[in-house]
This record gives sequence, C-alpha cells and structure tokens, in this order.
Amino acid sequence: MVARDRARRLQAEGRDIIDLTAGEPDFDTPKHIADAVMRALAAGETRYTPVNGTPALRRAIVDKLARENGVRYELDEISVGTGAKQVIYNALAATIGEADEVIVPAPYWVSYPDMVLACDGGPVIVHCTEAMGFKLSAAALEKAITPRTRWVVLNAPCNPTGAFYSAVELGALAEVLLRHPQVALMTDDIYEHIRFDDGAPVCPVAIEPRLAPRTLLVNGVSKTYAMTGFRLGYGAGPRALIGAMNTIQSQSTSCASSLSQAAAVAALNGDQRFVEEARAAYRARRDRMVERLNAIPGLRCRLPEGAFYVYPACAGLIGKTAPDGTALTTDFDVAMYFLDTAGVATVDGAAYGFSPYLRLSIATSLVNIEEACTRMADAVGRLK
Repeated sequence: MVARDRARRLQAEGRDIIDLTAGEPDFDTPKHIADAVMRALAAGETRYTPVNGTPALRRAIVDKLARENGVRYELDEISVGTGAKQVIYNALAATIGEADEVIVPAPYWVSYPDMVLACDGGPVIVHCTEAMGFKLSAAALEKAITPRTRWVVLNAPCNPTGAFYSAVELGALAEVLLRHPQVALMTDDIYEHIRFDDGAPVCPVAIEPRLAPRTLLVNGVSKTYAMTGFRLGYGAGPRALIGAMNTIQSQSTSCASSLSQAAAVAALNGDQRFVEEARAAYRARRDRMVERLNAIPGLRCRLPEGAFYVYPACAGLIGKTAPDGTALTTDFDVAMYFLDTAGVATVDGAAYGFSPYLRLSIATSLVNIEEACTRMADAVGRLK
C-alpha cells in the first residue's frame, strides 16, 4: 500500500509516525504456542509434511470446525496452506478461467480482485453502502449473478469495515445461492474470533447444509492467535475442490512449514484465554477510537462489529484546503495529509474499493490511539 510504504520511508528518515495501517495483532504469540514450536524442533519435526498438512493439524481443524462452527468434515476435505491468502488463491486458480466471474462485495480486502484477475477471471464488484451496514444483501447478490458467475466471496468480520453477517442475513444469501447451482461460496473467516457481540461463530454450511458441496470455508491462525509470521491458513470444502487445490499447491509451494503446523495444532487445541483477552483489548480500543474520531469535524465513524479496524467516512474533509494550498479532493489526499501533516499513517478507502473513507487499525496501544486522534484533530483544525 502506498500509505504504508510512505510511512516507512518517513520513519526511516527519522519522522515520528504513528502507523495505523498494520493488519496484524500487536500482541506476542501466546507462550504455549511458542513452546509447541520448541518441542517440535527438539523432536526433529523439521522435514516435509504432506502437501495438505499433517494429520495432527487436519484433525485439529476438523475438531475445531465441529466444536465451534457446528459442521463436520473429513481429513481429506481439509487443505493447509501458507496463510489463508494462499488457500484463497489456490481455490480460484483451481476453478476459474477466462470469462468466469467472481462477485466481490465492496469494501473488500485489497487482494480479492487482483487474485481473481491473476487467475484470468473477472471480479464483479458490488458496492455495499454504509446504509447497508457495508454488507451484501440478498437482492444485491441476486442482481449481480450471471451465467458466468463462479464464486461469491464473503469476508466477515470484514477487513476493512468490521461488518459481520448474522445468521438471518447469511440465510437470506443462502436462499439466493440455492437458486443458482453454478455459484460457489467462499467465506474468509480469518477475523472470526474478533467479534464484539460475544456471539458464537456463524457458519453458512451449518445454516444451510445444502450449500456444503459448493462452499469453501477459509480460516487461519494469524489474526486470532497473533501468528501472522507463521503463515498458516486452511480451507475446508468438498473433496474434489480440496484435491484440486492440493495439486496446485504441490506444484508451487508444497507444504506449509512443519514448525508452523505444530504451532497451529497447539493454537487450535490449547488454552483459548488469549483469544478472550485480545478481543476485550480490541473492543476497548475500538470504543475509544470511534469516540475520538466522531469528535473530529469532518469525520464520521460507524461502530464496527468486529476485526481490528475502523472505517470512518471523510467526506466532510473533501474540498478542504491544506495550509500549503493543496486541495483535498479524494480520500487518498486526506490520508496523505494526515501522514505528512500529523504524522499519522492511515489507508484511503479507494484501496478497498469504496470512497471516501479511511481505514485505521486498532491493533495498537490506547496511548497511540489517543495521540493519533489528537494529532488528526489538530491537523483538521488547520484546514481551510
């Protein structure tokens, strides 16, 4: 991202920059997970594993899905990759080609459209307004489907908006998909446990089992357990699709790291207190960030339902002029103004397919949040 790269350059030059672009937890990986890596290393578990993951990890994933999501899969219906990103790409590469379409609700995670394009498909962007809760409605989904549609991708809680689909909302989307058997459903559940209503996970396959033969559930350990550097994601889906994904992976990266897989087993099977503690911290940060942003003239921030981002509207700053005479005409201009003037790095909504908004990460301390908002308020006060 342009904003993050520029922030790093300014930091390298000695500027005091508060970076709110990071898409990873600021917590250390829990000790029992780190200890599992050391045990695996001491036991010599440093060799290749099966492409689709060790039996121990696939069993842990199967057990997790049954325990938390209410769905049952077999070991050969699980694919383990080097991050959820690879799992998503493998699925697209295995199933789409020229003229195939993939429905991507916007705001979206930046990689979805590009991955579709890299697989010769066409991303069909459906804009989901703030009035819609930044969520895809059944009516909008129905309208977007064509005979060429192969997938619809849902990310909830969503990066960047934090929007989350209830069981009722997922049920309505499922009803549409049942009328279109050529369309598969991919759910990116990487922020599944960072949800602020304390509700249980909501799984479309549990809600509508008839979708199981054409649904891929994608998840991983990076966000929930502060394990981004371990690069470990997984998918659960129909056997034929998983087999095709594993074939692609076998000719690209082969297996995920054996040590990362041992760590993931400990994460999924072990003590879950860290998950609760991290969620409580994110909730407190979210509440304070939203409160502070809504007190800044020209910004308006909806309370996100999950993930660790806020997505404030900055339409009230468009048309303003910086002290040096530069006009703010886009959300990118606003993001650059906050970076250059206030030393606060944010990401423009255009990067996520929906403007004029900004994405700010709350995966940082309350001290940083307070200081960033103070700086941004001061910078807004200097606009004309």
